Amino acid sequence: MNTKSPDTDVKKINNIISSTSFSQQLTQHNLQLQRQSIHTLQVNIGKRCNQACHHCHVESGPKHPDNMNAQTINQILQLLEKSPEIHTVDITGGAPELNPHFRRFVTAIRVMGKAVINRCNLTILFEEDQEDTAEFFADLGLTIVASLPCYSQKNVDGQRGNGVFDKSIKALQNLNRLGYGHKTTGLKLDLVYNPTGAFLPPEQQQLKHDYKQQLFHDFDIVFNELYAITNMPIKRFAHQLERDGKLHEYMQLLVDNFNADTVNNVMCKNQISIGFDGAIYDCDFNQMLDIPIAGRPLNIHALQSFADIPVKIAVADHCFACTAGSGSSCGGSLV
Repeated sequence: MNTKSPDTDVKKINNIISSTSFSQQLTQHNLQLQRQSIHTLQVNIGKRCNQACHHCHVESGPKHPDNMNAQTINQILQLLEKSPEIHTVDITGGAPELNPHFRRFVTAIRVMGKAVINRCNLTILFEEDQEDTAEFFADLGLTIVASLPCYSQKNVDGQRGNGVFDKSIKALQNLNRLGYGHKTTGLKLDLVYNPTGAFLPPEQQQLKHDYKQQLFHDFDIVFNELYAITNMPIKRFAHQLERDGKLHEYMQLLVDNFNADTVNNVMCKNQISIGFDGAIYDCDFNQMLDIPIAGRPLNIHALQSFADIPVKIAVADHCFACTAGSGSSCGGSLV
């Protein structure tokens, strides 16, 4: 059972803006944020990663000890078997592929007939013991959501480390050879854009056009969708903003760009997030801030059914990142 108190980053962010809080903003717009139904289960299978990106809200890295164990994997599978309403399992990390139970987990989910999204950082495909991982993805028909914060080598390496861009391009080319990203194969390859600084993403459809044009021109790479995701002002990115003296400025940017039209489409209304230890959260961001679902700790090991999940959603001022501009979720823009 998760008994952690909310992260100190929550208090820091909540205290930095003197104007309306996120909860007050919802009230002023006569908006309510409640879970409607759960059709997507997001699972953070572990925080171990072969990279340590500057914008990472998980603070993952090569030496991170948190990894989901077999008992928790089994409990999730048992609950999923009883949950026909959940049609998609979105697996994230860290690098999910570094969990020793990853392949058994996703294979069992696919046997149930559910879709699996794997959030892949691409460079993991060149690590030891991962030589056949791309083929494994294709054989199971996993949807790959791959991190590529820019089509520029300078920007990618600056955010994610030297050499990451070249490896990412090679990984995308290999995935293309396996059929990923082509319209006729059914193997979906989606890319994720994160801003390289303290600003909002540009318009998603135009950015997708630019990505498609540039990646095909330079590297013959094709892909399906592009998701523009706003950087969340928590953990590693928040610490960077604080060091640069830009945390207040960035939070004010998010508040000033609050868009009420995004609220009905935020991801927490139709999905929940499971931590490596089985703790349940409203979203991956609340998970990293140790904000329990509905304000009280809840773990899947004490759960009989996903239907028992409370409808109330816990919010704090970091939620402004999901509702700024065109909105932001794990599936990109909301409007």
